[in-house]
Amino acid sequence: MAPELTIRALAPSTWPAFAGLADNSDGFPSGCWCMAFHSKGVGKETTPAMNREREQTRVLEDRAHAALVIEDDSCVGWCQFGTPEELPKIKSRAAYEKTATNLPDWRIGCCYVAKGHRGQRVAEAALAGALELIAGRGSGVVEGYPEPAGSLPAGFLSNGTLSTNERLGFTRDRMIGNHRWVVTRVVEPVT
Repeated sequence: MAPELTIRALAPSTWPAFAGLADNSDGFPSGCWCMAFHSKGVGKETTPAMNREREQTRVLEDRAHAALVIEDDSCVGWCQFGTPEELPKIKSRAAYEKTATNLPDWRIGCCYVAKGHRGQRVAEAALAGALELIAGRGSGVVEGYPEPAGSLPAGFLSNGTLSTNERLGFTRDRMIGNHRWVVTRVVEPVT
């Protein structure tokens, strides 16, 4: 029998579980600590330690938004979300800006699943959790930037897979890269 997965919001109380996942994954690809989509982002001038500190500060100040997937008190995956102002950087941004007509209310930033838990629908649970947390904050258009499974190694599909997004009601809007899609879904507020 598979362990039960629960969703918890990233918050000061869940920071240790999130940090445990990141610490066991070398801070995620390139030590970004999922800061890559923020305005300061990551780059040659940042280090994994700086990114960790920035992310922790955002969490402590209630400026970080993510759904954590918890299994047996350990975080095994997560899905980041935020407004375009919070997450202004996206992959294939130049192509996106050439074709954008309106900004969404929310963006799905990063979706990460720990090694050993991939292929078990953890990313789907994380994305579904993010959508529930967004609904708790209001309604609006949610936009994601996934790629088809197999277009990159699983550990580098930081925006999730197209099939996962489509299973959760996202529809394809337009391509902005060789494999990257803009997908959208309207989320209604929780009543």
